[in-house]
Amino acid sequence: QVLLVESGGGLVQAGGSVRLSCVASGRTFSSIRMGWFRQAPGTERQFVSGIRGIGDSTYYADSVKGRFTISRDNAKNTVDLQMNSLKPEDTAVYYCAADLRDCSDYGCYSRRYNYPYWGQGTQVTVSS
Repeated sequence: QVLLVESGGGLVQAGGSVRLSCVASGRTFSSIRMGWFRQAPGTERQFVSGIRGIGDSTYYADSVKGRFTISRDNAKNTVDLQMNSLKPEDTAVYYCAADLRDCSDYGCYSRRYNYPYWGQGTQVTVSS
């Protein structure tokens, strides 16, 4: 069992920045691959970014590449998502997700059904 708690959401103007954080507990954190997803009203939950357990590989959706950065601190059991140059279309509830199985390809990280553990979500609203 893995417990995930997100923090850091809020209201920000377009062009601004927000940093999300997710704390994990319940397992050796370096063995857990992590992902960030987001869901806007009326849409499906979509992949944003992912990072391998030891942090040597990262993955990004095309819509956020170059603007968002995922990182992790295995000593603190945290994974962060730094979001810069935010746009109104980035408005969504952001979720962190975890899976104990290692993999190293984009398809593995981007499919939400590959993650059995989810946080409660944190709202990010970008005003124009």
